[in-house]
Amino acid sequence: MAADPFVQPAEASAAEAIAAIAEDLDLFDDWEGRYQFIIDLGRALPAFPDAWADDAHRVAGCQSRVWIEAARRDGKLFLAGASDAAIVSGLVALLLRVYSGRAPAEILATDAGFLKELGLLEALSTNRGNGIAAMARRIHALAAEAG
Repeated sequence: MAADPFVQPAEASAAEAIAAIAEDLDLFDDWEGRYQFIIDLGRALPAFPDAWADDAHRVAGCQSRVWIEAARRDGKLFLAGASDAAIVSGLVALLLRVYSGRAPAEILATDAGFLKELGLLEALSTNRGNGIAAMARRIHALAAEAG
């Protein structure tokens, strides 16, 4: 049997996941270290099935190719994601750490503004910032559909 492609939450809530990410990023003195950390998060994502790397799963508005799939289990929305770019895979991993395995209402209540608060949007190129915002919008849309 293939491994579960959906990200399992490491923290009990989206707010706790955001706080844990902030702590992780604070361990680094500069953005070079943070970028490497983010890339490593992307490399640790569960394998994304090739069959889902299609236009139906693709996130519009991303410079790189990004795919996201969702499954509802026991009232929670689990997310799987992938990208063809290393840093973007890491950004996908950050978002899935916050949103995957949460109730749709919690996902919708967790504004993507945390990306700005963590300094991620300022540290990324405009295109990457727009892309991560598009990913967050897609996740919120999936949660609204599942709600």
